[in-house]
Amino acid sequence: MRITAVTCVKNEGPFLLEWIAFHRVIGVSDFLFYSNDCTDATDRLLDRLEDHGIVAHLPNPATNRNYQMQALKKARRHPLIRKADWVWVADVDEFLNIHVGDHTIPALIHACGNPQAISVTFQFFANDGVETYEDQPVITQFLRSHNPDIWCADTAIEVKSLVRGDFPLDYYGAHRPFHDEDVPKEERPRWTDGAGRPVPGPFRRRANKRRIRAFPAHGARRFATLNHYALRSLDSYLVKNDRGDVNREHRAFDDSYWRERNDGAFFDDSILRYQAALTEEMDRLKALPDIADLHAEAVTLHRAKRDELLAQGSYRAMQDQLRNASRFCAAEAAIRAEIGLDEEAQP
Repeated sequence: MRITAVTCVKNEGPFLLEWIAFHRVIGVSDFLFYSNDCTDATDRLLDRLEDHGIVAHLPNPATNRNYQMQALKKARRHPLIRKADWVWVADVDEFLNIHVGDHTIPALIHACGNPQAISVTFQFFANDGVETYEDQPVITQFLRSHNPDIWCADTAIEVKSLVRGDFPLDYYGAHRPFHDEDVPKEERPRWTDGAGRPVPGPFRRRANKRRIRAFPAHGARRFATLNHYALRSLDSYLVKNDRGDVNREHRAFDDSYWRERNDGAFFDDSILRYQAALTEEMDRLKALPDIADLHAEAVTLHRAKRDELLAQGSYRAMQDQLRNASRFCAAEAAIRAEIGLDEEAQP
């Protein structure tokens, strides 16, 4: 089975090898990377990995504000997409944690009944007080998340999607594919959540404003969870804030974004089932000529960027603000205030 992972990156150098190795462990055969405006060796590391036949890497310069959709539009014509049995569109801070069979993507596809698309629900993993960036696998450092069924005030949580090659594709979205809405009901593609259940009708419609959060998370992760490490360490979050993201130029990752994703009420270490295999695969990649050195350079540049930012008063203020930020998102804080619970009161 050929499974192609497509992703867009900007200054993700220290995190590339873990993400690639992890996805090789779970069954991804091919990788299509688009990078834009990198300054931390991301592009050079990807180029060298391409030399070794591990990934395909294409530049995606910032010619408009929505870099990711620009890349996904191009990706449809790429040979790795055209010959893929399945396509997985995800970001480098997202890890598909599969709970069935041998914990690979083929096992998930089998459990879901081999549909034409599978949309897997996010679980946001908190910073959990980790301040200093360490060159260690992200999945081993952050083991606390929100209640899996509730995120802030939502019971419907974002998804990312696996798409089979014969899906009647109109276009790839960052979170899910879109098909022609005029297709008769009996001809619509078979599409499930991460528990093998058919996705509801409203989720399919592009006009639905909640089209990436259109079904409840409860029960949706029976076969798989999408672990999302949007914060990582405080050091890395500051660098992320400076960088912006692959979707929107100069996007501000402010206190609200942090608070919404830093609920650590729930402990989940199930992804550690992959730790040994991940370490072995990362070691194999680092043994390739120049790869370990380029990874080390990316780590050094990541730390140097942190130091550069913290020389600025605005970033020192941001660091203090995030250290002291409420443990609750705005919606939850408002409810707690309404019922008379202060910040430190326990439910």
